[in-house]
Amino acid sequence: MWAICKKEWTHYFGSLVGYLIISFYLIVNGLFLFVLPSYNVFDFGYASLQVYFDFAPWFLLLLVPAITMRSFADEQKQGTYELLKTLPISSYQLLLGKFFGAFLIVTIAIAPTLLYAIALDQLSATGGIDWGATIGAYIGLFLLAAVYTAIGIFTSSITKHAIVALLLSIVISIFLFKGFDWISAWQVFANGYDYYIKQLGLSFHYENVSKGVVTIKDSIYFISVIVLFGLGCIENIKGKSVSIIGLITILVLNFASSWTSWQLDLTKDQRYTLSNSTKRIIEQVQQPIKLHLYLGGDLPARYKKMEIATKAILEKIIQNNPGQISWVQEVPNQIYKDSALYQFYDSLTQQGLPIERVQSAASKQDQRIDQLLIPGILVELQGQNPIAIDLRSSKKYYKPYNIVKDIPEEDLEATANAAEALLEFKITQAIYLLSRTTIPAIGYLIGNGEPVDLSVNDIGQSIRHQYRVAVYDLKKGFPTAESIKTLLIVKPTIPFTDLDKLKIDQYIMSGGNIIWAVDKLHAEYDSLQKTAGSYIAYDRGLNLDDLFFKYGVRVNNNLVQDLNCAKLPVVVGKGADGSPMIQRVPWPYYPFLYGNNEHGIVKNMDRVLAQFPSSIDTIRVPGIQKTILLTTDTNSRVLSSPNLISLNSGKEEGALRSFTQHQIAVSVLLEGKFHSMFKNKMTAALNDSIVKYTGKSFLGEGVKVGKQIIVSDADVFTNSVDKTKGPLPMGMIPFEDYQFANNVFFSNCISYLNEPIDLLESRNKTLILRQLNKDKIEEYRLFWQLILMLGPLLCLIIGYFAWDSARKRQFAA
Repeated sequence: MWAICKKEWTHYFGSLVGYLIISFYLIVNGLFLFVLPSYNVFDFGYASLQVYFDFAPWFLLLLVPAITMRSFADEQKQGTYELLKTLPISSYQLLLGKFFGAFLIVTIAIAPTLLYAIALDQLSATGGIDWGATIGAYIGLFLLAAVYTAIGIFTSSITKHAIVALLLSIVISIFLFKGFDWISAWQVFANGYDYYIKQLGLSFHYENVSKGVVTIKDSIYFISVIVLFGLGCIENIKGKSVSIIGLITILVLNFASSWTSWQLDLTKDQRYTLSNSTKRIIEQVQQPIKLHLYLGGDLPARYKKMEIATKAILEKIIQNNPGQISWVQEVPNQIYKDSALYQFYDSLTQQGLPIERVQSAASKQDQRIDQLLIPGILVELQGQNPIAIDLRSSKKYYKPYNIVKDIPEEDLEATANAAEALLEFKITQAIYLLSRTTIPAIGYLIGNGEPVDLSVNDIGQSIRHQYRVAVYDLKKGFPTAESIKTLLIVKPTIPFTDLDKLKIDQYIMSGGNIIWAVDKLHAEYDSLQKTAGSYIAYDRGLNLDDLFFKYGVRVNNNLVQDLNCAKLPVVVGKGADGSPMIQRVPWPYYPFLYGNNEHGIVKNMDRVLAQFPSSIDTIRVPGIQKTILLTTDTNSRVLSSPNLISLNSGKEEGALRSFTQHQIAVSVLLEGKFHSMFKNKMTAALNDSIVKYTGKSFLGEGVKVGKQIIVSDADVFTNSVDKTKGPLPMGMIPFEDYQFANNVFFSNCISYLNEPIDLLESRNKTLILRQLNKDKIEEYRLFWQLILMLGPLLCLIIGYFAWDSARKRQFAA
């Protein structure tokens, strides 16, 4: 067998023609990857060879048949075929010798491209190239090359004309690679069979492996195709049919492998591995759900990366439940034109999908971009309101800046990477909300001065489609955990009586959950405007301190400031005509809050805007787990009450030096079996009231694990109301043309308290941003283009002279 293999090797590299074919392949690769604009890795901006692995199968469609076309065809044409059959080797050894000979030649052609990966690793600004993903992708490429080689050997065995073998090999390879994808797109297969038809093609399995994910199913498929064409070649050599047992074995192995989900995710950050909670949620879907992806077409690099990542997640999700979940990509500007296009945009906007206009100036490498994009997914289930997913919603990253002097500039690449990390969670959450069988009830508590006006409009709008929401008057009864899963207590202004606290206490003891958003002090910007520019913040006297203390927290009687804050318009002087001069200046009473990156509620979340928050301390309470959710930044201070709130706060002499504290807690999560504050304070009358209204006796401690989220600033969950625009979204103020993550924080809190805890598990995924060093590429672009174009050729030339020298020494001896 190895003698045949060596003969193939010697025959191919015995002349310059073989080297020229491989050289042409390497030149074309280099042009596409580093010179021409369409697939240019330098313009793409990321240390990844995924672009190469996307188009490499098409180039191999030409290279491999050119290498294999003479394997048996020339033997038959020159009359040496019969001589081969008389050699003391079996037909299988003959086939394997031809196969490995050709495959090793293909390997020599692909091997120099490893220089691309080494170069990108050197040019990476952060993270380096993901070598695990790259090695996995090369495994996929070599498997695909092996299939092409088997096809080429087979076609060469059925004809004596090399050109016929070449053309036939190309046609069969194209059909196996993309033919089944084209067939699956026929309307007749749009009923769910399209997914299974795609699995018959090479493209489906290659795309999985090329991302760096090796599965049993894909490996068996590639080996099966190689064996099938090998058996066909054996038939041609022997002139008789091979055993049917081999074919049956191949079918059984492929069918059995489709039932296993084992995979080896070689990517460094495990980006193609779904969390166990996601798999469970997807597998439990019993009704057909369809996802419409509207992001696509000619996109800027960061959006193209988002599109690729989204499609990869969608494919992984569908593999776990192909019978009930499907997805389709619809690019509006490729489907509609002119007025129909804008009507379609309008209809999508009404359903909650974002529309973004992308504009950028022209550069040397990029053409000017001016287009409308829909970075979103619409998830549909018949009979229910569809859920819109904004693929952009994520933590915003900023380039280093001076928080006092500079205007922060967003790091768009890092922000896009954060959005990619949240894709699995967003899609899974939408599918879960549509497919769940029980919808939890949420009660908005009133009776203690809680607002019921437009200032809480966004609270209702955020959850009314996903939950049963109702207003509950605390003065009229005892809330029960059996009927209300979670209570919202937002911005109370009237003190709680002992009976009020008893009702809430017993609700918690029975397993109910609560979100507290309370203002310890009366401090409002509106009040400041109505005064002479300053006023005293005073305690609201809500009478909740003892209740909070018993559960494990203390909301302090103070106000927190931070230099990383919103800017408000302030009169800084007068113009020549006496008119006031207004300037937006930092307002430390409106600090930005940051999430604990270790908890699913707030991980990978943008900044939250606070307005006059107080600090929170945690207290040791047995059995209660306490988790800090939101804190200030690193330049904070605390002002004790009573304190004069002034428009000039933070400007006084030496004030900046007093901002020495950091990460002051503003929101805390409490979990566990709570103990009642009234355990040793109950009277017969109070106990009779509990029995009368609930039918149950007093509970001294929790019967099940409960959860409470305390936020020491009610305005985190309220919204401003503009005189002309009406209610603004949560986390937006008229002076800041930006929506902070208040609504995301609120939605995540609701989800954590009302849905399975592991639903938020996928929020903990962190992806490393592997960017190229743009400055280095811009300065040395031509140098690296020459290296990457000529480097692989130089490797081939060195190989040629080494082989030629070895042959000369062999024959000279």
